[in-house]
Amino acid sequence: MEPMEKNRDFYEKLEKKGVSRRDFMKYCSFLTATMGLSASYVPKVAEVFAAPKQRPPVVWLHFGECTGCTEGVLRSMYPWIDELVLDILDITYHETIMAAAGHQAEENLHNAVKNHAGKFICVVEGSIPTKYEQYGMIGGRSFLEIARDVCPRAAATICIGTCSAFGGIPAASPNPGGYKGIGDALGIKTLNLPGCPTNPVNLVGTVVNYLLMGKLPALDNLGRPLFAYGKTIHDQCPRRSHFENEEFVEEFGSEEAKLGYCLYKVGCKGPETYNNCAVAKFHGGTSWPIQAGHPCMGCSEPNFWDTMTPFYEEM
Repeated sequence: MEPMEKNRDFYEKLEKKGVSRRDFMKYCSFLTATMGLSASYVPKVAEVFAAPKQRPPVVWLHFGECTGCTEGVLRSMYPWIDELVLDILDITYHETIMAAAGHQAEENLHNAVKNHAGKFICVVEGSIPTKYEQYGMIGGRSFLEIARDVCPRAAATICIGTCSAFGGIPAASPNPGGYKGIGDALGIKTLNLPGCPTNPVNLVGTVVNYLLMGKLPALDNLGRPLFAYGKTIHDQCPRRSHFENEEFVEEFGSEEAKLGYCLYKVGCKGPETYNNCAVAKFHGGTSWPIQAGHPCMGCSEPNFWDTMTPFYEEM
């Protein structure tokens, strides 16, 4: 099929979903800006979706988590999950969305790792118990055993969500199971996309960067892509001017809350939290916690459940 014809088919599918080419290009412009690329890359980003040159195999593992990050990805827009699965990525194993179950599912995982060794992307959701391995088992194998088998054989391991990146809520004190993030549990380098949940825009941006540049994006010292985690919530917060003018909400439901004043005194952890929530937002750019009047909880930071609590008190 010629490239132009493939592009035409892609845009026709978008039209059937009520998305115009103009809306799609707006999304590509937004994603390009989110990734920190110049406007000249917009057509190239669009081409990744419209006529992908390669479909990297993806093995998506679930460990100690709530599946909230998968739920977030299922609500991604441009690409929708069907395009992400069928046209852009080759998701060979994903417990939540695959049809296979039981022995067939485990056979799919074995074959995917064997046939694509060194070429597949491993996406991991959830942390791993390292003290009592029986706290997490799939198909008679512990989470730790599966991770040791799969992750080192991947071209790259992407940790989606704070649980897989840093341990998350399962690793909160007193952590009797010895839960850890994937990098710590295995002693390997991972690309981390923390958040509770991760914004799917950041996963899509990471994958597009890989398809476009042939490499993963630049990372900070915690393995997080700089395009998404290079600035604090506070740096980009639309309520920043209220902070500078010392205009604070001190009680929920107050007149100051109605006026959209800064939420620092009711526990906002934005100054200590690195993420792009203020610009990426959630659910197709609809909103994010601070826009809805809720202080940032610092969920993309290591040990946030211990270091950021109590959530509704000033730091």
